[in-house]
Amino acid sequence: MFSDFHTHTDFSGDSDTPVSKQLDQAIKLGMKEICITDHHDHDVVVPGLGPIFELDIDSYLPFMNRIREEYAGRIRVNIGIELGLQLHIKEYLEDFVKNHTFDFIIGSSHFIDRKDPYYPEFFQGRTEKEAYSRYFEITLKRVKELDCFDVFGHLDYVVRYGPNKNEFYSLEEYRDLIDPILKTLIEKGKGLECNTGGYKYKLGHPNPSEEILSRYRELGGEILTIGSDAHTPEHLAYDFQRLKPVLQNCGFRYYTVYHERKPEFIPI
Repeated sequence: MFSDFHTHTDFSGDSDTPVSKQLDQAIKLGMKEICITDHHDHDVVVPGLGPIFELDIDSYLPFMNRIREEYAGRIRVNIGIELGLQLHIKEYLEDFVKNHTFDFIIGSSHFIDRKDPYYPEFFQGRTEKEAYSRYFEITLKRVKELDCFDVFGHLDYVVRYGPNKNEFYSLEEYRDLIDPILKTLIEKGKGLECNTGGYKYKLGHPNPSEEILSRYRELGGEILTIGSDAHTPEHLAYDFQRLKPVLQNCGFRYYTVYHERKPEFIPI
């Protein structure tokens, strides 16, 4: 069983799952380790809900350290975070990472122009191609300018929520933006995530798609973490059983876990 390195609990504004429930499910599935990566999107407001993705870090880290000790011997609990990347808070993000200790940091593009593609408003006034292109344009700027993360999460997250999802989406259609993103990650020693949330959202593919995973490997990318993006126990390790042949066909022989922000490569 692959170790799930993208999971959420009730410390995230969009989950009601206690940490213990995720850990118990991981043990039941036979995982040797797991990483909890709760959301921290600083300086964003969801209309009608407020700053729900602002992580209470002063509660989160002490709690996670306690529960790591509680579960010692049953499963290795890694303490992570999913940081929402935004250029206007670059200094904040750098200071945040410098002043807090994590095993693993996912960097993600959630909010573009102050709007999350999860909400239909992101697509209003744009064609689908314009919306996807805008997402990748901003993501490219962020990976070039920010260094506060280890691995970039769900690279084509926007496609989950598009009007036609991935019906007209391909690497070739957006290669002029996606190739530079992948090359930048590789040059900076950052990894890429294979996120099985794409299966949950009925795309028939992980995020990013197999052709992007293959392209990353073709360009020399080696650091690949695996995550389900689970917000509930039933989605933990979602469709992980499909991944071994997928990743091998993409050219990967190892996947990656992180301890104290250092990658460790595990045979697939």
